[in-house]
Amino acid sequence: MSFYDTDIKFVKGIGEKRAQLFKKRLGLFTLQDLISHYPRAYEDWSNPTRIDEIPFNENVCIKAKISSDIQKKITRNKKIETYQFYIYDRTGQIRVTIFNNKYLAESLKREEEYLFYGKVKWSGIFREMSSPEIRSVTECKIRPIYPSTEGLTSRQIEKIMVGVFEKFEVSEYLPDSIVKQFNLMSHPDAVKQVHFPETKEKIQKARNRLAFEELLLLRLGLTGLKNRSRGKNSKKIIPLSSNEIASLFPFELTNAQNRVIKECLSDMNGEHPMNRLVQGDVGCGKTAVAAALCYATAKNGYASVMLAPTEILANQHFKALSSLFEPFRFKIELLTGSLTQKEKNRIKSDFKKGKIDILVSTHAVLTDDVELPNTALVITDEQHRFGVAQRAILSQKANHPHTLVMSATPIPRTMGLVIYGDLDISIIDELPKGRTPIKSYCVNYNLRNRAIGYVKKHIDDGFQGYIVCPMIDNDSETDLTAATDYAEELRNGLLKGYNIGLLHGKMKPKEKDKIMADFALGKIQVLVSTTVIEVGIDVPNAVIMVVENADRFGLSQLHQLRGRVGRGSAESSCIFISNSTSKTTNERLKTLCTTTDGFKIAEADLKLRGPGNFLGKEQHGLPQMKIADLIEDREILYASTKAAEFILAEDLTLSLPQNKELKDRVNSLFSKNRKIEFN
Repeated sequence: MSFYDTDIKFVKGIGEKRAQLFKKRLGLFTLQDLISHYPRAYEDWSNPTRIDEIPFNENVCIKAKISSDIQKKITRNKKIETYQFYIYDRTGQIRVTIFNNKYLAESLKREEEYLFYGKVKWSGIFREMSSPEIRSVTECKIRPIYPSTEGLTSRQIEKIMVGVFEKFEVSEYLPDSIVKQFNLMSHPDAVKQVHFPETKEKIQKARNRLAFEELLLLRLGLTGLKNRSRGKNSKKIIPLSSNEIASLFPFELTNAQNRVIKECLSDMNGEHPMNRLVQGDVGCGKTAVAAALCYATAKNGYASVMLAPTEILANQHFKALSSLFEPFRFKIELLTGSLTQKEKNRIKSDFKKGKIDILVSTHAVLTDDVELPNTALVITDEQHRFGVAQRAILSQKANHPHTLVMSATPIPRTMGLVIYGDLDISIIDELPKGRTPIKSYCVNYNLRNRAIGYVKKHIDDGFQGYIVCPMIDNDSETDLTAATDYAEELRNGLLKGYNIGLLHGKMKPKEKDKIMADFALGKIQVLVSTTVIEVGIDVPNAVIMVVENADRFGLSQLHQLRGRVGRGSAESSCIFISNSTSKTTNERLKTLCTTTDGFKIAEADLKLRGPGNFLGKEQHGLPQMKIADLIEDREILYASTKAAEFILAEDLTLSLPQNKELKDRVNSLFSKNRKIEFN
């Protein structure tokens, strides 16, 4: 076992009791975790400011002598003790006050020089400093500020870190060629400088090195995941001819769809199982690609599984595939949580026996009792609703099948490299013919009634529309629009006499299906809904959408919602209503009104809101970044990707002696999810 795996309780200054704070509140269990607990900020004590140059109300460090005796004062209620004295340098003096700290006050000596760190205020007569941190002049350096918790301060962690670096010696583990080629600070220097920096410049160099290696380990781990499913392809699928692909559909495929289908079929007939992401904007026709692959798989005698995140979407896929493949007499079944146990058992049994060609399912297919023995193809739709771990479950169940994941949420390139680093990527960058661009408008709440009047105009012309609300029920603590209340308000007000439907996540599956069926048939003219309509509803006659409290949604989610209209040939519109006065919010919404390019929108969302919506430990099953920033460190990400390629070109399985620690670190990074198999 490496010394890095040492339990944190054995580190000097911690012990059994304090170790529980590190483990439970900070998530630090080993020495490696502790060393990787990087400072969140720094206090610069290294360059003290002269008293006559001190800015007010900003943290500064002053090196000065105490010029007066320390005066003790006690408040009338005797609960607060204050100690006041003056300090000076050759440019001026300041009055200092400290509270309830008798030990510190008695330790200070007149005419001794100290460092004082804190904010200086102007009283109108003199400069004064309240409750500064006071240190010896020997501590004139940049000090780390650590993420801390109740019972465990930053200063305590700093003291422990000093002991760690006195006892343990950190070693380099990247190949010398990589360190030199990418002009990196050595690992030992980087770790020491990030915790105890000599200069601000060295902090940045250290941070760059540590971000580089963190992203490099991530890239190597994801490559290991990809290689894990790259065993020999035991279920080769004979590709379809261009004519055969074209004859499957009652419409003409786009060039992009044809290209992606051929890329997938080429993979499925290759030496290794396909492991591919098909990414494209809302309405680009990813489902047609999936259908073509299901057809090819069934034609070759194997079964396919299509996983959807909601019952609404699963039902839509089931109906679409059933209709499309009716002439071929394929056996298609739908497995969802709302089925009776008897029906579930029958479908599971039939699939195990090879009686089903295509199984469309929700998360129900992930349960332990579902077996997929003859499955050659697993398709995951709306991939952003699932994660790496769930893909791994399906892969294991079907014994390394061909894997296709689909996402209508465009991902910026940097995020794609991380989230989908274990997949090859195909992009459908073309919309079907006849699609008219959706017009988008951002309006203030004051124009809400006019927006509803615009909806009414479209209904009178024979079309349908959506009104999306952020909440299901009214919450007295917020002023957000609730779907249930607003539907009732419209029925009795602006849209009285029209058929208003209501859809939200708390409804039972059968009730949702009934509402959706009525909307698809035109029985419902306006559907008031929560974001449950984000995926899976395709009603060409719906041409108008209003989104209430649009500022409460992410740009990518708003773009996804907007994609529910514009499914037919008629001109469609989307109105985003917001009452926010935030400049950032208005910039975000303006992006939606100036472009319908999902990739540009995702890029803007990433810059303005950060990577939280795209990358999360729980959602994606990937390690969280400790120091790398996926927005600011794009160039470092690209460089680390190149480095990973260089390393794996020489040692694909990381089995050479010089790569042993590198391989151990990759496995350690992913250890909470699953071990990476390079062999």
